[in-house]
Amino acid sequence: MDKLKRVLSGRDAEEPSRLDEVIDATSLGWGTRVKGFIACFAIGCLCSLLGSCLLWVPRKGLMLFAVFYTLGNIASIGSTLFLMGPMKQLKRMFEPTRLIATIVMLVSI
Repeated sequence: MDKLKRVLSGRDAEEPSRLDEVIDATSLGWGTRVKGFIACFAIGCLCSLLGSCLLWVPRKGLMLFAVFYTLGNIASIGSTLFLMGPMKQLKRMFEPTRLIATIVMLVSI
């Protein structure tokens, strides 16, 4: 069946295309995805906590809080990319029922 699809699509050669090689090289197994999620989420929580602690530093506290808290939020949101994949995450974020919440969150960051 695969050979029939290749012939009909004009890709009769047995050599995989560059796009197929890239997709195969960038796909992650489930265990790797969970490890990436846990690591990224932990880094995000740590940055957010560190930002909250640095809030009380004299003079530069607000700036440090803003930087670390923003990095923590971005890392925490980015952690879900490991589980769902980037395109599926973006599609779900911009669904009509979640659009307002996504816009408010992105503007707040």
